[in-house]
Amino acid sequence: MAKEEEQKNQLLGRTDLAHKSLLQSDALYQYILETSVYPREHECLKELREMTEKHPRNFMATPPDEGQLLSMLLKLTNAKNTMEIGVYTGYSLLSTALALPPDGKILALDVNREYYELGLRIIQKAGVAHKIDFREGPALPFLDELLKDEKNMGTLDFIFVDADKSNYLNYHKRVIDLVKVGGLIGYDNTLWGGSVAAPPDAPLLDYMKPNRAYFIELNKYLAQDSRIEICQLPVGDGITLCRRSI
Repeated sequence: MAKEEEQKNQLLGRTDLAHKSLLQSDALYQYILETSVYPREHECLKELREMTEKHPRNFMATPPDEGQLLSMLLKLTNAKNTMEIGVYTGYSLLSTALALPPDGKILALDVNREYYELGLRIIQKAGVAHKIDFREGPALPFLDELLKDEKNMGTLDFIFVDADKSNYLNYHKRVIDLVKVGGLIGYDNTLWGGSVAAPPDAPLLDYMKPNRAYFIELNKYLAQDSRIEICQLPVGDGITLCRRSI
């Protein structure tokens, strides 16, 4: 009984990159990392991950097992033209750049160039910086500008969104027209530490409280959007993959 009460009162959420997983067992997560992820991780990705782990906001980074998943998806779909909304220090960005062909392109949007430049030296070291077109500033106005030109419609093979959580639904309503039919959109953090399935009065870490409702709204919307096929996976903090079908 005491154990059940302790679990009930335990704060939902993760405070560091080393434990960014929904798995109940940290030992199992470490097994996955050490068996299947780290041995295949590019040396520059490892360097970028280790650098980011020392940053005070490291919980914002894409975990390595999710980076591995993105790389696999990009290669399976033969993606060439991509977009990333929300960059931070660039782990997912570098994962994407390494997976793309030599002439692949990533339009990378973030409000903070300083964070991006923390990882830029490592991205350059990996020899893939030429694939990245970084734009600093809010993504929504930039997307609205792209949508004004018919030539941009349906031109992207893959879009990854890991930015301000309150605007995920606004992003979806725009990027759905930019990705091609058959292309993929990936939304990060959609299970939000498991809080989307928790009772309304569940104890949450402070940073999680404001965004829980946004993810519940997003998940309901995506599940009913007839333009896409979806698959929600408990990788990292939850990722929802949306394949545009019409």
